[in-house]
Amino acid sequence: MAIPTLRNRSFFDLPPESADDPRAPYAILPIPFERTTSYMPGTRQGPTAILDASTQVDEYDDELQTAFDLCVQTLDMPQLDDLDDYEALAHIQRVAEAASQESRFLLSLGGEHSITAPLVAALKETRGVQTVIQVDAHADLRNEYQGTPHSHACVMRRILELGLSTVQIACRSLSAEEANLIETRDLPVLWARDLADGEIDTAKIDSAVRGPVYLTIDIDALDPSEAPGTGTPEPGGLSWYSLLKIVRHVITTHNVVGADIVEVAPIAGMAVTEFLAARLAVKVLLYHNRRGGRARG
Repeated sequence: MAIPTLRNRSFFDLPPESADDPRAPYAILPIPFERTTSYMPGTRQGPTAILDASTQVDEYDDELQTAFDLCVQTLDMPQLDDLDDYEALAHIQRVAEAASQESRFLLSLGGEHSITAPLVAALKETRGVQTVIQVDAHADLRNEYQGTPHSHACVMRRILELGLSTVQIACRSLSAEEANLIETRDLPVLWARDLADGEIDTAKIDSAVRGPVYLTIDIDALDPSEAPGTGTPEPGGLSWYSLLKIVRHVITTHNVVGADIVEVAPIAGMAVTEFLAARLAVKVLLYHNRRGGRARG
């Protein structure tokens, strides 16, 4: 039985010849999945809020000195309400597998962080992903949280089980279980405290990467003074420019074939976080295009 989708506003308010083009080299997949939020809710509204905010982003990028004129398809938003958690995550994986064919770059907008596991599984199958770089305040390495192994707090544990390499950046909140796993498995982590001065150990990132890369960005990697609209804010986070430095290095140095921006939980009357996420989405696509010289609209 076909699962219905919800049509949504196009990313960046691009015209139909781009937004509806199945041959576009870039695709935006909004995923309004929220089942395991453990503090403040609202990530279900994140994708729509980011798409709306993207229509207000200026087309010219001062850093790269270029206009945003990429061809980007906005995919339909999957309707997941009638599915249980396992079915919903499996459906997300199927949608991502279909969307990431033909070597296109898939950027997904969450939604809670648990969506990253099926997205990574999909791109491991279609694009050969071997490394996941996580920019996040939390380790997300618990085996189970609040009675489910599919919690947003378990997503990187599920990714490790896929046999992939990982790099964690901006981490500053974790359990004893997670700390022990990091130590015993010698997992590479760039702690937020070591990034506070704006210096980034890119060599540590680069040495852990093998093969095609998937980049997942939890918006709470940023300091809550810059991105307050998220479910589990943590003090001591990245600044906007530190985040961009990391994202630009990862995308322009490595073969990043897909990415996501997750955990945006809009605050009524305050569009700061969703606008920041929209600007970040534009940056991700422009960095990728700059590295690979992808087709323009």
